[in-house]
Amino acid sequence: MQPRLLPLAECPCARAVEAVGEWWSILILRDALQGFTRFDEFQRSLGIAPNMLARRLKHLTEAGLFERRLYSERPKRYEYVLTQRGRDFFPVIAALVAFGNQHLAPGGEALLLADRETGRPVVPAFADAQTAQPVKSDNVTVTAGPQASPGMLQRLALVAARHAPRPRE
Repeated sequence: MQPRLLPLAECPCARAVEAVGEWWSILILRDALQGFTRFDEFQRSLGIAPNMLARRLKHLTEAGLFERRLYSERPKRYEYVLTQRGRDFFPVIAALVAFGNQHLAPGGEALLLADRETGRPVVPAFADAQTAQPVKSDNVTVTAGPQASPGMLQRLALVAARHAPRPRE
C-alpha cells in the first residue's frame, strides 16, 4: 500500500486504489462478496500467510470496507463483515471477472457470474444511468468536477489537448 501522493489525492481512481490496496486485498474483497467473513476462511481460500492477511484485513477495515465484529469471547475471535462501501465494490469485481474471462482465459472460463434465481450466466455491462449507452474509452472522457484544484484543471487541459481535433494540412 502506497502512501498518499499529494498530486493524486483528488483523483477518485487514485483514492480507490489507495483504499483497496493491491491484489491480495481485491481477492479478499472477492471472497467477502461471496460470503466469507472469518480469518480462517480467507486464509484457506487464498493460501495467504497469516501476517499478510492480518495486515490486509486491518487496512481494509481502516479504509471502511469491513467492520470487525467479535463473534467468540473464548477465545476472542473476530469476523470481517462488509460495510456498504465494501458491498459497493462488487461491480469492480464483476468487471474484473468479465475482463479475465474475455481476455485471459484461453482454455475457457473457470468462473462465471450467474443470476441468483435462474442460474442464467450474467455478462456485466457498464452503462450511463441516464442514456443506457455503454461507457467505453472511445465515447467517454474525463472532465473537471466542481472541486477540481488548479493542478487538476491543468492536467485535464493536457488531456483535452490530446483529444482535440487536429487541423488538416
